[in-house]
Amino acid sequence: MTIPLWTLVFATVLPYLLFGLAAPQRVKQFGNLDSNHPRQQVARLEGLGARLVAAQNNGFEALAVYAPAVIVAHVLGADPGHATILALVFVGARILHAVFYALDKATPRTLVFGLGLLASLGFYVIAAMA
Repeated sequence: MTIPLWTLVFATVLPYLLFGLAAPQRVKQFGNLDSNHPRQQVARLEGLGARLVAAQNNGFEALAVYAPAVIVAHVLGADPGHATILALVFVGARILHAVFYALDKATPRTLVFGLGLLASLGFYVIAAMA
């Protein structure tokens, strides 16, 4: 499997890792994990817990852009070197995005979001050049 495809696995797993980090915040704020009404409980989260859930949701949204871009580039035989660079930039941006979200640093979070989006769109560019 290529590095871009492995990063697709990472991008798929990352939101679930963020969910795992948010779970203790739910327990801290509410005293338990409400498995009967988890979305209602999450909607009431504040502070770090709310930011981790927001990062999780954004991870799913980013995956919806990244996954097809990687697959299109792979299927069309895009340059593997360029694809690897774009993939690693995307992963780095997504990790930093989650960290900046957790730390409540809006400007750097927005900048790395944009970098990740550009990396995703770059896959379409290299696919078109293939």
